[in-house]
Amino acid sequence: MVATRYSVALHILMLIARDTADEATSARMAISIGTNPVVVRRIAGLLARAGLIAVQRGPGGATLARPPEQITLRDVWRAIHPEREKLIGVHPRTNRQDPVGRRMPDMLRARFDAAEAAMLDDLARTTVADLVAQLEPATQGA
Repeated sequence: MVATRYSVALHILMLIARDTADEATSARMAISIGTNPVVVRRIAGLLARAGLIAVQRGPGGATLARPPEQITLRDVWRAIHPEREKLIGVHPRTNRQDPVGRRMPDMLRARFDAAEAAMLDDLARTTVADLVAQLEPATQGA
């Protein structure tokens, strides 16, 4: 199962895109996300290292490091899941003497890599701005 860090990262970006810098604090975001501010800070750190957000320590807050139209969901995925980290793992200790065990790792790795590439291609077609636009109608009266 894929951890929820990715959806939390997207939630953080939505809040930062909508709020002013002084409102985009880990405490404020934690309330919206329903988690602890430490979790928000940890994931925000990954987003900052990837160059997606800028974080002001102390009483400041966070801002997007580039326009939301230039941040794709793929960018966010890669910030949270480094390229070396595969979405679906393959059992590494199959019996190489067995005809099935010998072929399974390579066969599965090829299929899983193709599935992940398709997912990343799809995520590359959506930006943070697209998500913010979807969010707006539901929050107009809020």
